[in-house]
Amino acid sequence: MISNRLFSIICAILVWILGVSFYLLSFYIPILENPEQQSNIVLILTIIPSACIGTYLFYNKRWMKPSALALTFIIMAIILDALITVPVFAVPNGGTYSKFFGDPVFYTIIVEYYFIVLYYGNYLTKKIIA
Repeated sequence: MISNRLFSIICAILVWILGVSFYLLSFYIPILENPEQQSNIVLILTIIPSACIGTYLFYNKRWMKPSALALTFIIMAIILDALITVPVFAVPNGGTYSKFFGDPVFYTIIVEYYFIVLYYGNYLTKKIIA
């Protein structure tokens, strides 16, 4: 059997893939004049259902404190961003690590991500216990 920690990492990777996919797809549908701002807005909106899906999949089979799950999801997203997103997508388009990780929107999304997983995890665990 897969341990709780490994399964939470797998769910975090799934959420990261969904988030990056929506972010990249939004570049192909121009609505706003600034495509990067549009992609950030799309990511901020789509991280909500993506995080809920990952949290639901985890709590469907496993149990962990919601705060620990949220931190696992965030740490995995940061690692995957550092290893894949920045070198593959940002650097070829003129970005840098400092620009990517220094952007206030990045930290806004991280905080949003944490509280979504925490809130939905608390909701699901209370539902399971009751």
